[in-house]
Order: sequence, then structure tokens, then C-alpha cells
Amino acid sequence: MPANLIKQTDFDAIIIGGGACGLMCAVQAGFLGKRTLVLEKNDKVGAKILISGGGRCNYTNLYASSKQFISQNEHFSKSAFAQWTVDDTISFFETYGIEGKEKTLGQLFPTSDKARDIVKVFTDLCDDLGQEVRCEADVKSIEQTANGFEVIYEKHGREVKLQTFKVVITAGGLPIQKMGATDFGLRTARKFDMKIVDTAPALVPLTITGKDQQWYEQLSGNSIFCRVWNDRASFEENILFTHWGLSGPAILQISSYWKAGEFIYIDLLPNENIIELINEEREVNGKKILLNFLSTIYTRKFAEALDGYLPIEKNLASLSKADLETIADLIHNFKVKPAGDKGYDKAEVMRGGVSTDELSSKSLEAKKIPGLFFGGECVDVTGWLGGYNFQWAWASGFVIAQNL
Repeated sequence: MPANLIKQTDFDAIIIGGGACGLMCAVQAGFLGKRTLVLEKNDKVGAKILISGGGRCNYTNLYASSKQFISQNEHFSKSAFAQWTVDDTISFFETYGIEGKEKTLGQLFPTSDKARDIVKVFTDLCDDLGQEVRCEADVKSIEQTANGFEVIYEKHGREVKLQTFKVVITAGGLPIQKMGATDFGLRTARKFDMKIVDTAPALVPLTITGKDQQWYEQLSGNSIFCRVWNDRASFEENILFTHWGLSGPAILQISSYWKAGEFIYIDLLPNENIIELINEEREVNGKKILLNFLSTIYTRKFAEALDGYLPIEKNLASLSKADLETIADLIHNFKVKPAGDKGYDKAEVMRGGVSTDELSSKSLEAKKIPGLFFGGECVDVTGWLGGYNFQWAWASGFVIAQNL
């Protein structure tokens, strides 16, 4: 394949990955008068932005801080979030016509409910600022040279070599292979002897197999507001029963804190006491059977599914103390041992990545390799569900741009 060598002075930096972090980095560099080239593997930039939030894009969270992120260094993200705040994100998008609306729990969406409006902000700005974007550019390798780096990519069967002083890797993580997910950032970090924190799917549905699978299958489609917890975290949001296990916001959240072989616990009636509710009801209607009582709290289908676990055909007046304890334990301390998770294709993000020990928290530059930067999902900074990971992407992109 013929090679084309571009002079070193053409670009101040090459950005590998045209997702949220890479696009923000290119735009912010442009504001500073720096010229960048974005190399994107897909046929268009912002692929994951476009599908996020069901195509609506939950682009930040009003309450985002380092507290909602998982990392081996819980303090690492503080510097980036101090340099680029949630208010900065809101102001940035408002400047370019994106008004936000809060859905729940601080989640901010464009009032248009169109993720493509978010992407258009960046593509328009890249055009205005002279930032070059090349799609369908599959980066093969990065080599360190005496004058910086040589980036080699392939496009339409043709190999291209680029020289640059600085390289920014914002190539994302492993989730959703059909969207162009790649381990390029991790492979590059390993190539330069940088430490990698073990990776795993995060914000991912959990599976149930074996003798319990049929019970979950029959409840497929049932959604219940719950508290889900283990010894590391706790979340109050909906869970969703599926034919293969559990999903819904609360399950996705706890999945980031779950490891194979562990239990999770579910309070199926948070902020209420099931025994108190039963006692109140049986004072006025002791003849009501437990099944009918539970059907006023949950769907009939869910209440019927508790047959075999609870005395659902007993009337409330005849429930013994032992019965009440059994009911309370199941409702407030429902114990689940997932078999696994649905993997990277169903995961929102990747947990783990390039170790924060290898990067400057102030610039996100590799300590061992001056001029090499890592941002976004490929770094060991993983946010909760609800716009947090986008806030990290915008912040890390901004920080890197200031240091190019």
C-alpha cells in the first residue's frame, strides 16, 4: 500500500477518536488557535452520542462531582472537574443553541430531545475553527520518534503516515462493538509500558440462569421502584425484570460495583415498612387475602409470582408473626446472585482502563511519554448512569486541549 507522509508542522496534535472527548478537545484546541486532526474509525463522528439516552443524549448531570465516579484513585478526576464544571458544560451548549431540561436525578437533556443537535454543535465548530476531521480512518499504530510521534492509519485500503508533536487518545472503550468500539487506547498504553486497571462491562444488565431463570422470565416487563445495594454502593431507582434476568437504572448502577459470584440485595418497597402497611390494612379489612393486598402495591403478575415464597392465599388477619417476618425479609431484603452480565455489547461503558497513576491529573498527559494524552472512557474513571460519563468526556477533552 502506498504511504503519504505529511509534514510535522501541519497539525499541533492528532486526536484519535471522534467521540465526545475527542470532539470537545478539538473544539477547545481550536479556540486556543491550535490546529488538530481528528481521526475517526466510523463513517461519522459522535456515534455513541447519537445513540445515548435513546437518541436524546443525557449530556451532563447537574450533580456531577468526583463522588459519582469509580476509579482506583477517587481523587484523580477532581482536577478536571475543577477546570471544566457542569456550569461550563451548560454554558457551552447554551452558547451554541442547546437548552437543557432536567429529567430526573439531575439528568440534563436537550429540549429538542435530539442527540444529533449535540453532535452538530461540534461538527459546525470544527468547520468554523479549521479543525480537520477524517472519518473511516482506522488507526493502526503510534510510534514515538525523535520529533514526536508517527501515526499510521488506513483508509479505503490506503496506508497514511502522519507526523505530529502530540497525540491525544480518546478512542473510547470496549462496549458496543457494532458502534466501532475498540481497545486501541488500551493496546497503545500497554505498548508504552503503561499500567492498565482490569477492565469489565459497567452499567450493564445482569443475567440469571439455572433454576431461578424461569421465575424471572415470567415477570419479564415488570418494572418496580427499588433500592438495590451491596456492601459498596446503594441506588434507589427502577429495576426491570427481563426474560434473562434484571435490568433497569438501579441494576445498571449497581452492576458497576458488582463482581461475579457476589450477591446483590433489593428492597422492593423502599421508604415504606411492609409490616406496618399490612397491620394498617388488616385493622380495616382483615379478610383481604395477602395476594390482593400485594396487588395494590405491585402488578397482579408480580404478586402472583410470590406464590411459593409467601402465603399469598392467607387473609391478613390470619398472618402469624413468622409469616410477617418472612414477608418483610422477602420484600425488604430480596437476595439475588446474578450468573453474570450481558457483556460489552449491552454495557453503557467500560470500567477500568489506563491507570490514573500513569497520567497527570492536571493535564492528562502520560508521565512516561511527554506529548501523549489519554481522555474519556479509556481512562480508569467510570461514572454513574445519568450523564456523568459525558461530563467526564467534556472535562477531560477540555483539560487536554489546554495543554497541547
